[in-house]
Amino acid sequence: AGTKEILPNMSRLLDSYRSKGQLIIHVVRFYFSDGSNADICRKEIIEQGQEIVAPGTDGAEMSQGIKPDLSIELDSDTLLSGDFQKIGDNEYVMYKPRWGAFYQTRLEEFLKEHGKDTLVFCGCNFPNCPRTSIYEASERDFRIVLVKDAISQLYSKGEDEMRNIGVNLLNTKEIEEHLT
Repeated sequence: AGTKEILPNMSRLLDSYRSKGQLIIHVVRFYFSDGSNADICRKEIIEQGQEIVAPGTDGAEMSQGIKPDLSIELDSDTLLSGDFQKIGDNEYVMYKPRWGAFYQTRLEEFLKEHGKDTLVFCGCNFPNCPRTSIYEASERDFRIVLVKDAISQLYSKGEDEMRNIGVNLLNTKEIEEHLT
């Protein structure tokens, strides 16, 4: 499934977590217009003028169904400095400079400060950011759940790979039932 198809389940999942006061961390990526912080595979097209999730642009904002409040805008200066932006009672946004959410970020420290040992993943484009972040979380001994119907571009071999490293695969309804 593509991103558009999984957004309703992501929204349901987030609503369930919000209603229970559970910690939510959104992970975002920005690319400077000069390509200086771009991954090698994207650097050339950005240097040639293509704008991809540039700080402060509409394209860098979270989707409407994901935000707890439609008026929230990302503070790219705060995020790029490595700080977490609080956007709800127990909801934050963080910037990651590469595919993985733990790479050169304070995520592990932040999670430990909040007493978290289990991470539930949903999001966009499993082959890239979610998979990398899941492997990084596994390396740090977090328990991991992947929400199959709330993550885009997930494929059966990827599901097998996740199970092989101890990731629990559930769907949105199962998570909602667990939270009640």
